[in-house]
Amino acid sequence: MPRFKARVLVSLRPSVLDPAGEAARAAASRLGVEGIDKLRIGKAINLEIVAPGESEARSRIELLSDRLLANPVIEDWTLELQPIDSSIDSAA
Repeated sequence: MPRFKARVLVSLRPSVLDPAGEAARAAASRLGVEGIDKLRIGKAINLEIVAPGESEARSRIELLSDRLLANPVIEDWTLELQPIDSSIDSAA
């Protein structure tokens, strides 16, 4: 069965304040890194999944993202999905 590599990027919605991001931006300025107007903190979740096809893999990860990985009230998420070349695994 095909394997897929996925990355789910979760970020706060633009309307939600990000005190951690603001603190990091201020700290960067104190370190002498100038020019950062906006800094928002998010999270990246990397996973591998086995599924019959790409659409099924996408559907499963979308469900996981909506119900577990992100808080839909305050966070948005995006999905990056790509097949894993099984010929590389079998050659190793």
